[in-house]
Amino acid sequence: MSLLIVAIETGIASYIEVVYYNTQLPKAFYFWGHVFIAVVYAFILFIFSTMYGGLKIGSFRMIELMFSQVLATLVTNIIFYAIVTLLAYHFPSVIPLIVAMAAQCILIGCWIFVATYIHRFLFPPLDVLLVYEGNTKDIFVQKVKTRRHQFQINEAILATDDYDLITAAIDKHQAVMMWDVSAERRNVIFKYCYEHSVETYVMPKIMDIVLRGATPLHFFDTPLLLTKSSPLEVEQLIFKRLFDIVISLILIILTSPFMIITALFVKGYDGGSIIYKQKRLTLNNKEFYIYKFRSMREDAEKDGVARLAQKSDDRVTPVGKLIRKIRFDELPQLFNVLSGSMSFVGPRPERPEIAEQYIEDMPEFTYRTKVKAGITGYAQVYGKYNTLPYDKLKLDLYYIENYSLWLDIKLIILTVKILFKPDATEGVDSGSITANDTLNTAKESKNK
Repeated sequence: MSLLIVAIETGIASYIEVVYYNTQLPKAFYFWGHVFIAVVYAFILFIFSTMYGGLKIGSFRMIELMFSQVLATLVTNIIFYAIVTLLAYHFPSVIPLIVAMAAQCILIGCWIFVATYIHRFLFPPLDVLLVYEGNTKDIFVQKVKTRRHQFQINEAILATDDYDLITAAIDKHQAVMMWDVSAERRNVIFKYCYEHSVETYVMPKIMDIVLRGATPLHFFDTPLLLTKSSPLEVEQLIFKRLFDIVISLILIILTSPFMIITALFVKGYDGGSIIYKQKRLTLNNKEFYIYKFRSMREDAEKDGVARLAQKSDDRVTPVGKLIRKIRFDELPQLFNVLSGSMSFVGPRPERPEIAEQYIEDMPEFTYRTKVKAGITGYAQVYGKYNTLPYDKLKLDLYYIENYSLWLDIKLIILTVKILFKPDATEGVDSGSITANDTLNTAKESKNK
């Protein structure tokens, strides 16, 4: 099914290229030239479709699949038009490509409906047993309900119950999900599942993620796992810094008109300061000033108390709401990247006051500063603003322990997708003003 939609979309683009754009070239292509353009288009489309999740039939909801595949098609068509422009030495009309894009979107919708229907017919939701500890079971159940077409939790049992009761329950279901289970108890249950070939989903602990990124060694006849003193090698640090300089310079040049317009709007609304600076933490807990376009009132924290932004926060100005929605308030951070206080990709920098509150309940929170803070990161792409702090920490640590330049590039590309998702800009729910308020549901997890 994935190959089918890529082939259909490539066929539409190829038709437009042969019928219209080929006539715009100084020297028209013939058969093999058209084949080459089609292969390039299909390859680019497949890469972006895979990266954005547009081909994940059965994993995503239909509306999310539609959004992802249309975005992948849009990015591919923009690149396709850029290639045509370079070949033609001028800007051909974009109207044929817009018509082709409309046809592609209609066919994408039909394809998603048919493919999803077939997948759900062939693969009904898994019958799941939930094995849990702690008082956060309901949070996990709500998460699973967003994937009810994949999983159906039909029974839940405490991991501390009698072992025979647990194994009897496991035998009645297709799969097991373990949520917030202590390492010792989890190992016992997991061994039973593994021995009996039961599909098992496990919520990892902090050290699980660290060990997952460890380097396997074979010095002796016993396997070893090595966690290095620094998560990034010297050459990785050099390439990452060069990458940051190049990308930040390019983006500063490209976004400078938008930054000028934003500055005029911020200043014009209330006559206050344009740039808002705030102390944050970066590599090795070093403090630095992060720069943003001011989106709140000047007196937003006049009482000196650090607060997380809330949904419908009345401290945000009308101009601030707009620039937050389109992410223009973050643009000055490009200068933080250029200066070296931040990286383009890394854990989001936290305020010292709020970091102290997190550390009281999660000492592992300091692990985030093993690398430079970033504009975007793993937690921003795969989490939400109101994702639990403990879960965000695990996402950040996954990035740190699995770093590669390709991962940075992938996260930058995926950031384009989340720019269009409204829930990525949500604040915490009312009542979750400080770090301690949002940590209550994570305290028990980190102690196990």
